[in-house]
Amino acid sequence: MKRSFGLTFKSAKGRWIANPSWQCSKASIGLFVPASPPLDPEKVKELQRFITLSKRLLVMTGAGISTESGIPDYRSEKVGLYARTDRRPIQHGDFVRSAPIRQRYWARNFVGWPQFSSHQPNPAHWALSTWEKLGKLYWLVTQNVDALHTKAGSRRLTELHGCMHRVLCLNCGEQTPRGVLQERFQVLNPTWSAEAYGLAPDGDVFLSEEEVRSFQVPSCVQCGGHLKPDVVFFGDTVNPDKVDFVHKRVKEADSLLVVGSSLQVYSSYRFILTAREKKLPIAILNIGPTRSDDLACLKLNSRCGELLPLIDPR
Repeated sequence: MKRSFGLTFKSAKGRWIANPSWQCSKASIGLFVPASPPLDPEKVKELQRFITLSKRLLVMTGAGISTESGIPDYRSEKVGLYARTDRRPIQHGDFVRSAPIRQRYWARNFVGWPQFSSHQPNPAHWALSTWEKLGKLYWLVTQNVDALHTKAGSRRLTELHGCMHRVLCLNCGEQTPRGVLQERFQVLNPTWSAEAYGLAPDGDVFLSEEEVRSFQVPSCVQCGGHLKPDVVFFGDTVNPDKVDFVHKRVKEADSLLVVGSSLQVYSSYRFILTAREKKLPIAILNIGPTRSDDLACLKLNSRCGELLPLIDPR
């Protein structure tokens, strides 16, 4: 998929304007959702029973819940990033060690940010927020970095891998809203423009090396250190305190529902192992196989936004 942004700088208004030729629509959102069978009424009843019996439900969500909001994932068959391109996500060690890699990352992220930050919750996010308000959902753990659960009003929430809407200084730890950094990018790059190709899961796009070469990257305003999104890149580890916190929430729960995750990465899979040790019933809603299908008492291959709103949490 080619996407032309045509970035220009309007001196009268003092701001960048992105002019994407590809607009988000129901059709384009569907590009990122893998094929799934029609809803099975019997499976819906089974999930309803699972939720009804749960009194302290812990829900763990992955990229599959956000594909229906227009954000692609990595692993979905035929439509994930790995299936569509040979591109691979940035590695933590490369980002920390290499100035050119940081420059390339931030140039791509700068172009992709207006679209990424504009994504909105879909019916699955809103359903889980409603479950929380009604006292059904005890805790929500998400692997996603898109802030869509927060936008939907979820508060009993742990963002396991951080959030793209925050920026962190690698030297002093200062946190900055991502929108503030976007303004600094605009000031440093008043004449820079780029044409982007494709959309990646974590808020960036694909640019040519020639376009990246002239992009200027700001440093931390407090100490001059390198800036990084407040997320866990591939090759990095989740903060141990956050891991311990989630383990405690799992042990306090009486059931666990996985929504939109293949559970391939250990950072999420370990909590399934904890749930098994506690003999908690586990249900999985995900299109395609997961690492824990053999541990689940219920597996559903349906769209999250199609199924979850059908469930009565009371």
